[in-house]
Amino acid sequence: MAEGFLRYVAGDRFEVFSAGVNPTYINPFAIRVMDEIGIDISGQQSKSIDCFLRERFDYVITLCNNAYQRCPVFHGEYVIKHWNLEDPAVVQGLEEERLNIFRRVRDDIIFRINRFIKLQG
Repeated sequence: MAEGFLRYVAGDRFEVFSAGVNPTYINPFAIRVMDEIGIDISGQQSKSIDCFLRERFDYVITLCNNAYQRCPVFHGEYVIKHWNLEDPAVVQGLEEERLNIFRRVRDDIIFRINRFIKLQG
């Protein structure tokens, strides 16, 4: 969701990559809640952080404690931001309850990305 939103609002200002420490698939609930706000992330792919170990970044943003603790060191200098967001994929419950968790996390991501962009000038 973070990759899709950042690309949508500032893809002309940032080259956006996303990866996980345990990549699996793009969660269908994430696709649905992003579609609700007009952003199609269905074409995104879940990628391993290992794919980017030789890359240089200006910013590395981790979205949960697990990612923060397991995030590798990349080449060069970069700023690391840590946003400890709830992992909506692990929440169990009825479909509407799960969608509401994904919406809450989506909205938190939107807030944080908008603030990040604003601080970058």
